[in-house]
Amino acid sequence: MRDAVSVPSRCCAPITALAPFAIGTFAVTWGIIGFYILFPDQATAWFGAMSGRHPAFFLATWAPAIAAFAIVLFYCGWQGVWRFLSRVTLWRCSIWWAAFLLVGVPLVFAAGALVKGSLFVNPIFAADPSAILAAMAVMLFLGPIEEFGWRGVAQPLLQRHLAPIWAGLLIGVTWGLWHLPAFYLSGTVQSGWAFTPFFIGNVSLAVIVTPLFNASRGSILLPAAFHYQLINPLWPDAQPYDTYLFVAVAIAVVWLNRTTLFKRVGAATDVAPSR
Repeated sequence: MRDAVSVPSRCCAPITALAPFAIGTFAVTWGIIGFYILFPDQATAWFGAMSGRHPAFFLATWAPAIAAFAIVLFYCGWQGVWRFLSRVTLWRCSIWWAAFLLVGVPLVFAAGALVKGSLFVNPIFAADPSAILAAMAVMLFLGPIEEFGWRGVAQPLLQRHLAPIWAGLLIGVTWGLWHLPAFYLSGTVQSGWAFTPFFIGNVSLAVIVTPLFNASRGSILLPAAFHYQLINPLWPDAQPYDTYLFVAVAIAVVWLNRTTLFKRVGAATDVAPSR
């Protein structure tokens, strides 16, 4: 007998919408970054040198969100967009998830930095308070915006057909590959990192956030808060030890949530809920 699964209150987008979502996401990001990689002199002459605060970098980072809103608008119309945005107001989660978001993630970075020997070496603290606030604000409008795509559209659509663990793993692989061009572009933080640990880290993080996403009934806000904590400039540099620790956290999360991660029962499947 098949397990009962949650049925979307309004299936505004079919599973086939994942194809244009993926194509749009990769086309925007890889197109922008690829232009800078293949034609650096021309790109710099036309648009200026690439950096983490360049408008083109923001646009490339927002690609999953751009694709997501395009999908929702196409299938659901403007009312669907507002219903989609209502998922930003979903904030309830268990006290354990709240503690992990507020304290657990920083502790992972602190532990990794302790191993690396960089726990008390963070250049941002040499800046004045306004510069620190500016750096935190910039990060708020980078990575967290991606979650409108990854957890806003991709996760619920995949969970209509896959158990959450497999949906999370698939998104993690896609998420990791999507970042690949940034590793070949000077001026981005990824250019100084090794891709393999980063890729493994992305897969682990996508697994970690999956039960939080489902426990919060498909919240976009909480995965965005998790994403922000991952790039918060206040935390010390812990590469690559933070990756090793997040892999360990992912294994623990899978074990603790094994009764829900391997079944579609109760998984969030609404993209634009009607209630």
